[in-house]
Amino acid sequence: MLDPREAEEIPGEIDPALRGEIAHTTAAAIVHRARASEDPAVVERLVSLVEDEGLDVVAGLWADSPADTLPGALWRLYVLREWVRRDPRTVADRYRLGTAAAPVHDVVAGVVAPPGPEDVRSVADAVLSGVFAGDLAVALERAAAFCRVLATGAAFDADHVEGVDADHATHMTRGAASLVGTAEELVRAAELWRAERLD
Repeated sequence: MLDPREAEEIPGEIDPALRGEIAHTTAAAIVHRARASEDPAVVERLVSLVEDEGLDVVAGLWADSPADTLPGALWRLYVLREWVRRDPRTVADRYRLGTAAAPVHDVVAGVVAPPGPEDVRSVADAVLSGVFAGDLAVALERAAAFCRVLATGAAFDADHVEGVDADHATHMTRGAASLVGTAEELVRAAELWRAERLD
């Protein structure tokens, strides 16, 4: 058995308070550095952060951050962009399905109609670019609208497959609900940014 002093010397998880501080510091540094720069290459590098550093690195920084914080909002945007980057065909198909029932959100998201895989990739990149070089609140609202259209499309898609594969339909319905939740979180983050309270 280890005595208490020896046990304390064993390396373990990072202190949650320190992890939170690191998340906030890195998010603020990245956003403010990019917004202060007029170099489009800086924005381009930040948009492709996940490809360059890996999703695990970004997750290690921000995944545990609450949605109503700057690192939490950035994490959601990067995950959304990574999904679009990895599976643009499915995203484009679901987006097309969702546009008929969510036309206002479609307009806010700014995807060309009918969208193809490259179109949804371009919008995901444009939204993330807006975080670093535009109005961050507008970028968050565009991402929220994008999520709402995708959620609607996923729900329709689930209806189509329910008779064939009920388990998959249930999984898709849960995914749609998650997207609606993410949209609500992004809208709240936009409100906080406008009120200068998104830390």
